[in-house]
Amino acid sequence: MIGAVIAVFMATTMLPDESGNEISYPDFLERVTEGRIAQGTYNNNSGSIKATALDGTEYVSNGPLPLPDADTALINQHVPEFRYDTPQTNFFLSIVPLLLPIGLLILFFWWMQRRAQGQMGSIMSIGRSRAKTYTTERPGTTFDDVAGYEGVKQEITEIVDFLKMPERFAEIGARVPKGVLLVGPPGTGKTLIAKAVAGEAGVPFLSVTGSDFMEMFVGVGASRVRDLFESARKMGKAIIFIDEVDSIGRKRGAGLGGGHDEREQTLNQMLSEMDGFEGSEGIVMMAATNRPDILDPALLRPGRFDRQVVVPLPELSDRHAILEVHVKGKRTAEDLDLNVVARGTPGMSGADLANLINEAALYAVRDGEEEIAARHVEQARDRVLMGQKRESLALSDDEKEAIAYHEAGHAVCAAVLPTADPLHKVTIIPSGMALGVTMQLPEEDRHIYRSDYILDRLVVMFGGRIAEDLVFGIVSTGAADDLMRATALAKSMVREWGMSDKLGPMAWGSQNQVFLGEDLMQTRDYSDDTARVIDEEIERILREQQDRCRSTLTEYRHGLDLVARALLEHETISGEEVERLIAVSRQGSALGEAAALKADNGQGSSEGTTGSPAGVPTPTA
Repeated sequence: MIGAVIAVFMATTMLPDESGNEISYPDFLERVTEGRIAQGTYNNNSGSIKATALDGTEYVSNGPLPLPDADTALINQHVPEFRYDTPQTNFFLSIVPLLLPIGLLILFFWWMQRRAQGQMGSIMSIGRSRAKTYTTERPGTTFDDVAGYEGVKQEITEIVDFLKMPERFAEIGARVPKGVLLVGPPGTGKTLIAKAVAGEAGVPFLSVTGSDFMEMFVGVGASRVRDLFESARKMGKAIIFIDEVDSIGRKRGAGLGGGHDEREQTLNQMLSEMDGFEGSEGIVMMAATNRPDILDPALLRPGRFDRQVVVPLPELSDRHAILEVHVKGKRTAEDLDLNVVARGTPGMSGADLANLINEAALYAVRDGEEEIAARHVEQARDRVLMGQKRESLALSDDEKEAIAYHEAGHAVCAAVLPTADPLHKVTIIPSGMALGVTMQLPEEDRHIYRSDYILDRLVVMFGGRIAEDLVFGIVSTGAADDLMRATALAKSMVREWGMSDKLGPMAWGSQNQVFLGEDLMQTRDYSDDTARVIDEEIERILREQQDRCRSTLTEYRHGLDLVARALLEHETISGEEVERLIAVSRQGSALGEAAALKADNGQGSSEGTTGSPAGVPTPTA
């Protein structure tokens, strides 16, 4: 705007205001001498001449300044109506050159003042709460959008009903819990449930994360807590939701050299606001965390977070409902059965299921399909559970054979052991960080694990190492991850689950964490003799299951060879194919034993006692 004003003023001063035919000063005098000029005007300030001829033609010229006396006499003699004008100078235009730099200086200082005020405002408002407020004018997620978790929604619905109809609870004298803590593994939908409460409650909903309270200045967190509760009290009834509350609710005095003073002051202020001298009626606190074990006990006592709602991993029915939500709006083929997908995804959270369907849709687009088929979901599940296939990884023939027998060892043990999880797929295509994968899928969700199931798991883990030893007579580094997982599982059996007869019903697995404020020097709560017994029991369990694995693979050695041969030929085979190959090996062994018995009795020849008998089908996948 300032630039436009300056341009206008400069244009008015620079553009000529005269109009007419421009002629030179000698030509003008010549026309005056000839008597062709009827009238004119001379500007004493600029020397410009504006004249009108007898025929009405307008002329413009510039004369000397000042006009010579001889020229003045000549003009007065031949042009009686010639005037000498001295116009007054425009005051505003005369001071523009002075006002322009002054105006620019004023503008600069005004901008600096506004900038300083903004910085001071941000510093003065650093203690204000950063909570986002959702009101009834902004409806969002409702309980209908949360699939499954009927028990969780029932407990949360009581909070919503209290805020909507408090008189129902007041008549019977019931008091609504002041705080509700949502506890569960990551990805189970704790924040989604809180969003549903915001959409159902009909009261203002203030959402904030635990990290929003932390700042580099001392006391800022406590100030933001005070401002948060003050804002909620002004609203009358409100719900305050703090996501990831463990970031500010950890045990006080924890850590090496003391605790985090700023976080502890923030926690103290929150404890005081929730159940202190100043009441907070009508305000319900909600929080979510996946680490309830590190929260301060004062935060979990009755009167503060006095109700804990566990949001576990979804069960079979919950997974089916969640899958229905995520396939809504997507094109699916007729062969896609969500019941089968739900049964094949135990242990997956809601976020995992959403990622599974999205990966399946990406595979469908990659294949040029317009619908998500069952094979796309199968590929996506393999991608999520086993990792991205690395088909370009170059392996030698010896390495492929070793990997095939390694995975065949896992597969045979998983197929023949009575309590092992059903075998789903075996592949020697490198996936993720693994060179081969044996995938097992449980038929149903497990909540407790029996000792015989755990021991069979150990046997399956040893299957790859023992298979290499039986076939090649040496072991390789391919069993490193199997040994680590087997050792950790056996250690849990002995130290935590009391599955050792020698130690008895005793648990030694409570390893106190340093960040929880325990003594750093106290690393264990048992003697050296007990530690020796623990180590001996762990070793005994591992060696016994290794021997079981060796005897199992020795018994099914022919099946091991068939499975390994099928893997070398097809790279990936299903669990049903592994079971068929093992059945073929059993049939071949039975026929071989019968032929050997006949040979011993003199009723047959010795041919056919080794190798596969006639009539046994060739393994295919």
